[in-house]
Amino acid sequence: MNIAIIPARGGSKRIPRKNIKMFCGKPMIAWSIEAALASGCFARVIVSTDDDEITAVAREWGAEVPFMRPAALADDHAGTLPVIAHAVEWLREQGEPPEVVCCLYATAPFVQTDDLWAGEQALQAGDDVDYAFSVTSYAFPIQRALRLTAEGRVSMFQPEHFHTRSQDLEETWHDAGQFYWGLAAAWCAGTPIFGEHAVPVCLPRHRVQDIDTPEDWQRAEWLFQALQAEGQAGG
Repeated sequence: MNIAIIPARGGSKRIPRKNIKMFCGKPMIAWSIEAALASGCFARVIVSTDDDEITAVAREWGAEVPFMRPAALADDHAGTLPVIAHAVEWLREQGEPPEVVCCLYATAPFVQTDDLWAGEQALQAGDDVDYAFSVTSYAFPIQRALRLTAEGRVSMFQPEHFHTRSQDLEETWHDAGQFYWGLAAAWCAGTPIFGEHAVPVCLPRHRVQDIDTPEDWQRAEWLFQALQAEGQAGG
């Protein structure tokens, strides 16, 4: 049985009430809930939260909130692995143990059903795969990254690549922060997501945007509206 778990705590600091703040006409979390439901991948779509208002919004948009997340897993230091493991253990105690769990972030309005399907297929593609998660490429070669010094100057992280042509540098990737398919056993064992038993689901950069600051939020809205105009984002 496949289950989607959407973590959505109530204590966002940099963007207050981020998970239910209106984003392009809907509460932010609604975009993730709708994508999960529309994908047809999941027997249940569950929101893990500690917050009554988030609970109400999640249920309004079609998700289940069958338990409240403990306060110890809802502070600024709570990681994704223990939050998902808690949900899996709760389901096991109810006699409904899932085999596969997809952690879908509440702040992933760019997620598409095709990407969720691709993640499910990638997880099932090999016997030694524990996770499949969204990644995208860096727009600029990280080998030529700069640091700003305490003296107000700049220096290269890898000065040996000053003369290396960009096309000769290895392409690099980062977590797209949208979804993480994983075996229930891997979540509960605390198996690291970024490891040799994980496979990537590659997304184009124009459908990836971290949303951690007000500036991120504004850029995400501009990008989302542009994708809507092109018919590439939810309506």
